[in-house]
Amino acid sequence: MNTNHAPSGTIRAALRYPAFRRLLTGLAISQIGDWLYNLALVALVYQRTHSALWAGVTTAARVVPVIVLGPLGGVLADRCDRRLVMITSDLIRVALMLVLALVAAAHLPILLAPVIAAVATAAGTPYMACTSATTPRLIPDADLPGANAARSAITGLGIILGPALGGVLLLLGSPGLAFLINGLTFGLAAVTVLTIPAGACFAPSAGSRAPRPAGLLSDIAAGAAALRRSPGAMRLVGADVMCSVVYGMQTVLLLLVARRSGLGLHGYGYLFAAIGVGALAGTALASRALRHSSQRAVLANALTAVGLPMVLLAVASGPVLALILVAVTGAGAILVEILTETGLQRMLPAELFGRAYGLALPAAIAGIAVGSLIAPLLVSALGITGALFACGAAAPVFALTLPRMAPSEVPAADQPAPEVPVVEVPVAGVPVVEVRAVEAPSASVPAAEAPTEILVLASPGR
Repeated sequence: MNTNHAPSGTIRAALRYPAFRRLLTGLAISQIGDWLYNLALVALVYQRTHSALWAGVTTAARVVPVIVLGPLGGVLADRCDRRLVMITSDLIRVALMLVLALVAAAHLPILLAPVIAAVATAAGTPYMACTSATTPRLIPDADLPGANAARSAITGLGIILGPALGGVLLLLGSPGLAFLINGLTFGLAAVTVLTIPAGACFAPSAGSRAPRPAGLLSDIAAGAAALRRSPGAMRLVGADVMCSVVYGMQTVLLLLVARRSGLGLHGYGYLFAAIGVGALAGTALASRALRHSSQRAVLANALTAVGLPMVLLAVASGPVLALILVAVTGAGAILVEILTETGLQRMLPAELFGRAYGLALPAAIAGIAVGSLIAPLLVSALGITGALFACGAAAPVFALTLPRMAPSEVPAADQPAPEVPVVEVPVAGVPVVEVRAVEAPSASVPAAEAPTEILVLASPGR
């Protein structure tokens, strides 16, 4: 695929940069394995206990550590070499998957399964913050939307392919086989990150390396303060959390929609697959939407796309229409996610980004839990039709509250600026060195929002 002449801000443009391609490859390998292992984990626990409660506890064990330890992961992403953190995270999870395979093969106490799953999730909490903080160092600012869309597409593919491969593996063997293969994916992901040359692209920002008199709580408070100082960033995080709440409500409401629309109980899985397909389509729309519309307009339209189909589901009937409508919600949600990711990378100070991201990501995940708890209460109070109306109205109502952003709050994509040039400097006997020009902050853009890339080492031939 020729990406040399791809429009800036697209996925194809982001794939021009070898180091980012390797980062993305490692993420893809890890994501597919992670979703594959999730299916096998729940299957193992249910086979051994025949208890839906135990299955639910196991799923919670995979989610709760992100909410609780996400801020710590953000601190690690700011204070430590991100390459080392990512590789260590993968290697710890390799070891844990081997132990989990032993639990399955040796019929060890099943209580170990959710405990090991929780520890594995805890080990992975810094990974996404490190990936997000590293991405702006590997590509020019103009291509950030495409890079974040590519990362979101990888997550969507993982959600679709992982469970499918997990189902095949469960047919071919025991859950232990899936755990071993997942351990292999973490090992391959670590090797892939290891091929990216160490250096400035992974190093903490100068401000984050400064000694601090206080400890973890002060670091977390600094991340919260960075978010509070940027109203635009707070609105983006709020929009992302709102989409998570809607998704959490969908985990309950779409079960009822599947039955009502004639898809049957197995149709519940089809509806969520449609959300994944819509999300993949949304990644392709993201860069085009941002090039031709303001960030505020794209955000408002995306929130409407998340909510309006749920309102229509309240009055619509038929399985095909239901699948199309939920696919639209997936496209809208992924647009909000990409906007949030790109906006935070541009609006927040580089030295505080990991800590702020370590608060924003758990907030979004907590939104899923909140939505899943709200939905049954709405069904009891309003019935399925009223609950769908309430679910669908939430996101568009939030969109109406979005004020026009001040110039200092607008991401760089909404302000005309030349693309950051990349100059390849051949050096005999060593990998190609990519040197990025750094633009001085303009008067209308705070220094914290200016691109901070200074040097990226990569070898396109490797």
